[in-house]
Parts: sequence; C-alpha cells; structure tokens
Amino acid sequence: MEIYVVQQGDSIYTIAERFSIPADKLAYDNGLAYPYNLVIGQALVIAYPKQSHIVQEGDSLQSIAEAYSVSQMQILRNNSFISDRGYLVPGEALVISYNTSRSITVNGFTYPYIKGETLIKALPNLTYLTVFNYSITEEGEIIEYYDDTEVVNTAKEYSVIPILMVTTLSSQGQPNIEIAYDVLLNIEYQNRSINQFTDIMKQKGYQGLNIVFNYLNKNNQSLYLDFAQRISERLQQEGLLLFITINYSTEENNNSISVEEIDYLTLSMYVKGLIFLKFVWGTNFGPPSPVSNINNIRAIINYTTSTAPADKIIIGKPVLGYDWQLPYVPDRSYVASMSIDSAFELAYQTGAIIQLDEDSQTPYFYYNQIYFGAPVQHIVWFIDARSINALINVLQEYSLNGSGIWNIMIYYPQLWTAINSKFDTVKLI
Repeated sequence: MEIYVVQQGDSIYTIAERFSIPADKLAYDNGLAYPYNLVIGQALVIAYPKQSHIVQEGDSLQSIAEAYSVSQMQILRNNSFISDRGYLVPGEALVISYNTSRSITVNGFTYPYIKGETLIKALPNLTYLTVFNYSITEEGEIIEYYDDTEVVNTAKEYSVIPILMVTTLSSQGQPNIEIAYDVLLNIEYQNRSINQFTDIMKQKGYQGLNIVFNYLNKNNQSLYLDFAQRISERLQQEGLLLFITINYSTEENNNSISVEEIDYLTLSMYVKGLIFLKFVWGTNFGPPSPVSNINNIRAIINYTTSTAPADKIIIGKPVLGYDWQLPYVPDRSYVASMSIDSAFELAYQTGAIIQLDEDSQTPYFYYNQIYFGAPVQHIVWFIDARSINALINVLQEYSLNGSGIWNIMIYYPQLWTAINSKFDTVKLI
C-alpha cells in the first residue's frame, strides 16, 4: 500500500496512470463518489492486489472462493461493491488477496439503527460487532434504547461475533460520573447490573460484553479492578467473552506526554481484549484540535505493552470530523460534526487546500463562510489515509491484537482498503 497526496493539476486518470492501476479501482478504493472533484492535499490509498480474478460467465462467489481456497468473506471484504448489488458481472476484476503481513481482529462499534446496506458492507471486515444500546442507571438497572434483534442476527450471518456494549454514558455520549461511582461503590448494584446484562445477552444472542471505563484513573483503579474481576468470573461461568473499552486520557507537559499509571496487567487477565479508544461524538465542547493524535496513542500503547501482553491490546480508530467556527470562544463557539466524505466535499466546494499536521498525523483545512455579508473563518479537523496509516504502523510495531473502529455507521472505503491491504481479518465463528 502507498499513499499519494493530490497535487495541483492532478486528475483521477493521471494518478491512476502514474501508479498503473485502473481509475475505477482507485476511485472505489478511496470512496470517491465524485472522482473528478479531487482536492489539493487530499490523501489517496494506492492498493496493489496480490491475486486477482476476472469474472467468467457462470462464476459464483462460492465457486471463485473454492478455486482460490479462500473464504467468501475474504472476497466480499476485498470487493465490497458486490454487497451493493448482490451479483457478479462477467469481465469485472475481483481482488482475491493482498500481500498482507498477518491476521488481526477488528471490532466495529455501531448503534442498532445502522442502515442495513451499510452493515452488510462492513461485516465482512469485522471479527466482532459491538452494539452501543445499553446504559447502567444509578442503581445498576440496565436501560435498552432500541430493538437490536436484527443487527445481532445479521452479524452472525456474516460470521461476526455480536458484543453487547454497556456504559454509564447516555445514547448521545453524555457522561455521568455520579452513576459510575454509584455502581462502583455498591456491590448490590453491581450484581444487579451483571445479572441483567447476562440475561440480555443470553436472550438476544450476544456472545460477549464490552463495558466502557470512562473515568478510570490511578486513584480509583482498585474499584474498577474489583468490578472487572466480578464481571469476568460471571461471564466465564456463562461461556461469554469480556472486552473493556478504556476512554483513556493523556497529559502533555514540557513537550512530553504523561500517561495515567494503571495496572493494565491485572486488568488484562480478566478480559479477551482491552480496547484503547478516544470516543468522539456529535457534540464537542473543547477547542479545535486533531481528532486523533498519534503521539498520544503511541504514549498509551507504549506504557500499556510495557506490562500487559500485546495480544490483549486493541487500538481504536475514531472516524469523524469537526467543523469549528473561529475564533474559538469557550461555551460559545459553534462546532458541527461531519463524516469524512462530507469534509472532503466541503473542502472541494470552498476551494480549500487540505494540510497535514505532521505532529498528530491528522489533516485540516480552513475555509470562509459568509454571515450577514461578512466572512467568518472555519477550521475543519478530520482523519484521512495518513491518520489511518499512522495507527496501522503502531499496530504493526507493537504486534497488537487488532483494531477497534468507532464507528461503522457510515461506510468509509478508504479505511477498509488501508486495513485490508495490510492485514487479514480473523473470523472466529
């Protein structure tokens, strides 16, 4: 895999010719709905198949998979356009495999109301599907927001393990530290919540639990460790998996990054995997900043793997952008969340040039919007192929278990092209 940054005068055809790949593959691999609307500074993934197949009359997904001794899921993973239409076209080229380095697990986060067509395109890329649909109340009661029956059943059809996600956050991601401590300090509430989400998992067909630790720190870690041990013992009795997602924090002082001293070794003993992920939501109250900072990620992974086994560590990738109105005024400035595709479209429409913050490995651009006859400057921070590649490099360098994607509600082809050209995705069912 290579990454190419669009320059003045480039077109989809000149770039394709430069790398000797078909223009339609380049466009599809990068999710270019309008391939003529390239933006200066836009990063494109250039992926070279190791093995390809030209569809013949009478071919089927099953017959092609058998001919190359691969799974049908692998073909769907490398050719997601098949899921869009459900049939093969004679003469079209399919990617059978890439020159991958090793296998990893991939855990995709979703809400239960994800569009069906988006879900079936994403599932071939996943080992686990974590469904965000349940919250714990102050007395350990579990609240369910939406019907998740269909998403759980569909995941299993694509050999993906459905995981129930529990958090003290609201469905919109609003934090509630009081509820977290109410549960952590009361064993009766803990047992109530453990009984309830265990019953829900068995009733709904979930095969594991992903519980989010939002407020874990050095001072309260003994409470979290006791809670994790209690959950782990119960789930092991039921034959269910346990993941813990840690919404980690770092601090930067004198050009160095400090990480909270947490006993991740003990925590790792209770779980199938520890997922380190900075959640990003539709609302954002902080100042304009990179959506994902590779230096912070390296710091937390370096600290974690110094004690806990790397094969228990999963690194999270946020997939989102933010549009900030400038100048930033705390509690007053307007910020809008957006998809990655929307960020590129906005950059094209406003004639912006995408720049890269080398330190964090995240892209951004400025544009002006007219309000009441006067220009108002905006800055948009998002992620692109370079951000994804930086995370992939950390995953490779530390031999981590895999990756977590927050979230898969919108299918982002460039993300999956980058991952699939580097790794094979493990399927455990």
